[in-house]
Amino acid sequence: MSTTKTVAFHTLGCKLNYSETSTLSRMLQGSGFVQKEFDETADVYVINTCSVTENADKECRQLVRRIQRRAPESFVVITGCYAQLKPKEIAEIEGVHLVLGAAEKFNIAKHLEDLTRGDSARICSCDIEDVSGFHASYSHAQRTRTFLKVQDGCDYNCSFCTIPLARGHSRSDSIENVLAKVQEIAGQDVKEIVLTGINLGDFGKGYDGGKRREENFFDLIQALDETEGIERYRISSIEPNLLSEEIISFVAQSKRFMPHFHVPLQSGSNKVLADMRRRYRRELYAERVAQIKAAMPHAAIGVDVIVGFPGETDELFQETFRFLHELDVSYFHVFTYSERDNTLAVEMPGIVPMHIRNERNKILRNLSLQKLNYFTAGFTDTNRKVLWESADKNGLMEGYTDNYIKVQSPYRADTVNTITDWTIR
Repeated sequence: MSTTKTVAFHTLGCKLNYSETSTLSRMLQGSGFVQKEFDETADVYVINTCSVTENADKECRQLVRRIQRRAPESFVVITGCYAQLKPKEIAEIEGVHLVLGAAEKFNIAKHLEDLTRGDSARICSCDIEDVSGFHASYSHAQRTRTFLKVQDGCDYNCSFCTIPLARGHSRSDSIENVLAKVQEIAGQDVKEIVLTGINLGDFGKGYDGGKRREENFFDLIQALDETEGIERYRISSIEPNLLSEEIISFVAQSKRFMPHFHVPLQSGSNKVLADMRRRYRRELYAERVAQIKAAMPHAAIGVDVIVGFPGETDELFQETFRFLHELDVSYFHVFTYSERDNTLAVEMPGIVPMHIRNERNKILRNLSLQKLNYFTAGFTDTNRKVLWESADKNGLMEGYTDNYIKVQSPYRADTVNTITDWTIR
């Protein structure tokens, strides 16, 4: 496929996927490809998939059909979590030429060289148990903020989740390699790095020369805080049982880590948490929130929560609602439970009708908006440091304070990618 010169990407799912797509793009550009926008005609289309929700699967199929209508002579490559979980199913989608599993996605350039028209869809995958390597990646869609992957995979087995099946065991980069990547990113005039991973607090698992590394997440953030070149860091998401008092205290006095935590909860009911096979109870979660607020009253705290899990009765949902209502947090990401093959939850009794799941999602999203408005109002007429984004949105530009409050200002090109003092109104 040596004559192919243009490639377009589309990413479904999490920030980790976006960081990996960015890296795949740079790899192919280094092999002579010119990147196109996804809505343009290209020789190759790469769809990096998610499989956390049923909608991601459906969207993948819709994207393939759209490509067929626009560019029927193009090659279509599917990679990501959906590709690892259901490669044969994807290979049967008309218009798909290549399916790359978790172990092969970063060998995409070589696979494209070997691709010829007329072949049936090729599957390049393996048993997820055989996936052991770590591939560093970072996003670079805009120079203001970058998502840097430092950890991958998960050793937890939550009953609703397919990610261990799609990404394999927990493993991570070395601190030495992360610091090298940070210097590479800093050379591109990036002001903020968001550390990402599947189970970020599990950082340190990985093998050098067959030996387990003696590093952990606390070691990593200490090292980053002492490294010149990047002004701000954020922790994308960290499990409550891995968010130690040590980490909280460190962020509170850090030079570079922002007062902003995103901590998955999933349910405010201990019964549902047990059914989900989460590794904590709501009392621990409340304790972590209280510790953050005691050390940093100004900190933003985001919450992941799932509604409509099997067995979540109205009473148990109300437990979650009351727990979140009383919790001193800033906003929620609300997910509607969807059945996934090869998970324990799909066999559980007490299926919640979809219209009730959707109602509960709306209730919590409304509560989240109230929480966010209350949190933001608490900083009216105060000054915070804002990093300004590059997008011009109808003459306005947006930025985020250190504690993750979004603000707007009339667009000024000379302010893009700068950190300024700003009075919140």
